[in-house]
Amino acid sequence: MQYDIIVIGSGPGGYVAAVRAAQYGFNVAVVEKAEIGGICLNWGCIPTKALLKSAETFQAFKHLASYGISFDGDNIADPERTKDLKADVAKIVERERGVADKMRKGVEFLFKKNKITVVNGKATITGEHTVAVGDETLEGKYIIIATGAHPKALPFAPFDGEKIISYKQALVPQTLPKSLAVIGSGAIGSELADFYMAMGCQVHLIEFLDRIVPLEDDDVSAQLSRSFRKDGMKVMVSTKVCGVEIDKESSDPENVTVTVESKKGVETIKVERVLCAVGVAPNTEDLGLENVGIATDRGKISVNSFYHTGVANIYAIGDVIPTPALAHMASAEAVACVEHIAEDEGKTDAEGRPVKFHPVNYDHIPGATYTTPQIASCGMTERKAKELGVNYKVGKFMFTASGKATAAGKTDGFVKLISDADTDKLLGVHLIGADVTEIIGGMVLALDLGATATQVKNTVFPHPTMSEAIRDAAEAL
Repeated sequence: MQYDIIVIGSGPGGYVAAVRAAQYGFNVAVVEKAEIGGICLNWGCIPTKALLKSAETFQAFKHLASYGISFDGDNIADPERTKDLKADVAKIVERERGVADKMRKGVEFLFKKNKITVVNGKATITGEHTVAVGDETLEGKYIIIATGAHPKALPFAPFDGEKIISYKQALVPQTLPKSLAVIGSGAIGSELADFYMAMGCQVHLIEFLDRIVPLEDDDVSAQLSRSFRKDGMKVMVSTKVCGVEIDKESSDPENVTVTVESKKGVETIKVERVLCAVGVAPNTEDLGLENVGIATDRGKISVNSFYHTGVANIYAIGDVIPTPALAHMASAEAVACVEHIAEDEGKTDAEGRPVKFHPVNYDHIPGATYTTPQIASCGMTERKAKELGVNYKVGKFMFTASGKATAAGKTDGFVKLISDADTDKLLGVHLIGADVTEIIGGMVLALDLGATATQVKNTVFPHPTMSEAIRDAAEAL
């Protein structure tokens, strides 16, 4: 079975690479051992947002009275009424699974439309141009590795799928636990901690570093911590998890003991379940990389600026290479990788123009975390500016002064802009507030185009919107 390009993996890196390659006229095969669409679509980005929407709706109903809404004049704000509001976890999961199924079918349709061959099974690279899948051998001029990543477990707390769970089990709970310890406060840990808290669970969010969502600007981390604590979450930073023990003899559902060490000393936390969200590890084992001489460093494949591994015509993109493990990162790398191959092969686009390679700008990769409030960011943090010795300025605008945020009853958060004090050029944009993930895209473009704070200040934003806070922050600069 011969192909121009064999793509191993069908996540946001793999399926985007396959579709773009097919659009350029390549004969493409995709090898997938699990569900089409990969982790992001089936067990990550998309289903998490479906859960969070259910949680948001659940919380909105609890506060109907504050918006002037009641049932037959009853005061739904009365605790005696709101406590009767129930969440049907089975229905919530059913809806979430339905969203993932619909999106997966959309990718399958794209594969059929673009005449992409799907081969189900585990791929093993057996040669510079061959991939074995079961008893079949596929031959391809080019091979693109896009196998993604899997959740890491703590060595002293392996996943058992019941008491110690990964994000995969957290997405399909059969019941809601009374209490939950979440170890790791990155995007995955914080989003799932937010969901379970909103559904009524007592959540302990435990972070080894000195702040939650540690990749974000320090001020953003501090604001999310305040918002979480205000809503009842137990947030613990600079805290090391020393052990996790399950008392299988106990009849108490809260039979998991988490031992932690912080500045306060050693203490124990009793919970019903533990969600380990300490990161992901690349899926590069048992792939046959050693058969062709592809080396890894801590599981990651080294590539050049074209995503070439240095071996024959084998490329790698997404979570298996040393770049940020983000779905949109993998998709951008997929497009760039295929553009490079298409340019070498003399392919043309739909308009008949020669395909040209466009490198990914790694300085301006947006981040988005869908907690309440949401986080969206791009570019340099203030901490990074200090480390680099940049002469910088900061402009901030709080959503408490925003008409739109006040009308919506969602005033937690702010816009923070960082600019070069000498050139006025924008260096970083950091947002935390309601729906801010929807407005970061324009600021990514501004950073890419080298916009100055003055240019943003002089831009007319619509009123009343959350986005106009960006102009106000630029005015502060």
